[in-house]
Amino acid sequence: MAQECAHLDQIRITDTDKHVCEDCVKTGSSWVHLRLCLSCGHVGCCDSSPNRHASKHFITSGHPLVRSIEAGESWVWCYVDRVVAGELAE
Repeated sequence: MAQECAHLDQIRITDTDKHVCEDCVKTGSSWVHLRLCLSCGHVGCCDSSPNRHASKHFITSGHPLVRSIEAGESWVWCYVDRVVAGELAE
């Protein structure tokens, strides 16, 4: 049986007007793709980026869910359950 996410009730944020990795901007770094924390709205770079700020945000905050904010993508990832937890409308 496939594992399901038990954290969907923790979604507080579903959209953003930010289109930069906040942490990369502070350090002058570049990023590949962006992820939105669905708990607090932090925008960080993906694990394919040099600094992996979205994952680092999860480690420090414990916020379990991020969604891709790349054009044409709306999937949600749960760091805790390590599964794609669904999709949100863009």
